Amino acid sequence: MTAPFHIEGEGRRGRWVLTCDHASNRVPPEVNGGDLGLSAADMNRHIAYDPGALGVTRALARALDAPMIASDFSRLVIDPNRGEDDPTLLMKLYDGTIIPANRHADAAEVERRLRLYHRPYHTALAGLLAARPDPVLVAIHSFTKQFMGRPPRPWHVGVLYAGDTRLALPLVARLNAEPDLCVGDNQPYSGHLPGDSMYRHGVEPRRPHVLIELRNDLIRTAAQQEAWGLRLAPMLDAALTIAQV
Repeated sequence: MTAPFHIEGEGRRGRWVLTCDHASNRVPPEVNGGDLGLSAADMNRHIAYDPGALGVTRALARALDAPMIASDFSRLVIDPNRGEDDPTLLMKLYDGTIIPANRHADAAEVERRLRLYHRPYHTALAGLLAARPDPVLVAIHSFTKQFMGRPPRPWHVGVLYAGDTRLALPLVARLNAEPDLCVGDNQPYSGHLPGDSMYRHGVEPRRPHVLIELRNDLIRTAAQQEAWGLRLAPMLDAALTIAQV
């Protein structure tokens, strides 16, 4: 079994630490022979991973001189951005699609996937943060423009946060100053999700942190991903200066 994550730029010197929780749609061979029973089309949808997020994370990490960690398993295998007691930790139905290999997964199977994938990822992220004296945590995600049977989402980019707004609110203000952007303030999701990655590695240890969501139709190509990484870097630096943390 290969490691369920990879780290890039561990020796970079910046304060920032970047994560990409939903970087991959890979199904490890230890899970149902590497096949969840979905079509290739479904495995390339947002239900299996965050399209474009890994490329943005890489570009942003380079621009910020920051290390990054990315998962190497599909969110449908087990979701690293959920607490261990979250009912959506292992999805059996997502955006109208039944996940055949998950339909009959029992508590023992959930525990096995936690042990093989979820926990090693979080242990590695905790180690990456602990190795720096004053880290600032940023998570990069992407979201689909429209769920099945739902209205289109207007936002180009969203900033998610819970109680700690030190970094999030200056970033929202900076993004709102961009005339071509529709910015989601705790949209398209709420940042309050106890047990998720930001809660575990940001809220609980009281580290400055923020989660950025990009609409995935805007980051389809490598050029778009690079452009967004370069665009976000100075905004994050400016937000951190304002936050004074």
